[in-house]
Amino acid sequence: MKNIDRKYANLLVETALNVQPNQTLIINAGPEHHEFVALLTEEAYKLKAKQVIVKFTSEQISRLHYLYQSEETLTHIPESLILEHDEYLKEDLVKLALRSPNPGLMNDVDASKVMAVSQVRGKALQAFANYSMSNQGQWLVAAYPTYNWAKAVFPELEAQAAYDKLYEYILYATRVTEDNDPKQEWEKHNAQLHKQNSALNAYNFESVHFKNGLGTDITIGLVKGHIWSGGNSPSQKGIPFNANVPTEESFTTPDRMNVNGIVYNTLPLNNNGRLIDKFWLKFEDGVVVDFDAEQGKEALEGLLNTDENSRRIGEIALVSFDSPISNLKTLFYNTLFDENASCHIALGKGYPLIENGGSMNRDELLERGINQSLIHVDFMFGSEDMHAEGTTFDGNIVTIIKDGNIVL
Repeated sequence: MKNIDRKYANLLVETALNVQPNQTLIINAGPEHHEFVALLTEEAYKLKAKQVIVKFTSEQISRLHYLYQSEETLTHIPESLILEHDEYLKEDLVKLALRSPNPGLMNDVDASKVMAVSQVRGKALQAFANYSMSNQGQWLVAAYPTYNWAKAVFPELEAQAAYDKLYEYILYATRVTEDNDPKQEWEKHNAQLHKQNSALNAYNFESVHFKNGLGTDITIGLVKGHIWSGGNSPSQKGIPFNANVPTEESFTTPDRMNVNGIVYNTLPLNNNGRLIDKFWLKFEDGVVVDFDAEQGKEALEGLLNTDENSRRIGEIALVSFDSPISNLKTLFYNTLFDENASCHIALGKGYPLIENGGSMNRDELLERGINQSLIHVDFMFGSEDMHAEGTTFDGNIVTIIKDGNIVL
């Protein structure tokens, strides 16, 4: 492997995850990433990690399971799997997921099977998912290229050229070059995001109204005492980490009961290997009451019907249209990258971004207006002509986004 691979692996493990001595790192990745995962493992052990647990999952094999197994078999969750994940939570755990999508791979899969599996696994492994959502320990979502993903992003190129270009873009977005110090670059970037968060927090907005020429006209209420976050932040154990690499967003928690209007997507959503595009959602009092999609409507309907709260939202994030990933003018079919090129909304579970939110239980969070669901799925709605105004709790109106860019 190249020297740049080692540099990138070190950025993810030491700078972003900030692995500490005696911590347990669990890595989820595709089998095609085994060489890079070996580098990640070595970097973690250099930092005196207690152990590294690697879980390889193949999307191609998962597709075959969906096609040929019955729903009864697919939704059977062995007690041993639940116990295994419960054991992980007894460790001082750190989680790393490498995301390399295969867009459209699941288009011929029965959407009802996907939804059923999502519901059952989500309930069975809810404590494991909550570990990340409430920042109980460090966690990270990052990416590494594959040939399938590269050909989806750059279909006009030969396989190797597409792969090389995708990796070039990943390294650019994550601020890694042959001759720089990525740690210094991320210290500066995190500081800039913290400055932006501070400006947003100082206003204490009650709601934000978004509008653009595509038809989006939506007002999103924010929970009282909400905190804008972005860049690195401390886990509940006080260890700073970046949850996403790359990241360009400032995000916070909406009021699950106070979302009204219509929103149109601006980039396709690749969810569980199924593409959903050219869709809109209409909200009344926080709930999606109507929707449509030119592509993937069945998959969108399944997503919205995952559970009793999957038609409500759990995150609103601001990203300037003039930003590094957006300026690449490239559709990645990977939410990690596409969400950092555009303002986005997440259907489902909300981050507990209020004081002491990480220590609150489900009922306490719901009482504060923070949505609880088995899913957390981001979709992009930002545009070059996006305009957003925030209304403070004392009635002042402040322009937040003008011509697509954050102006605070």
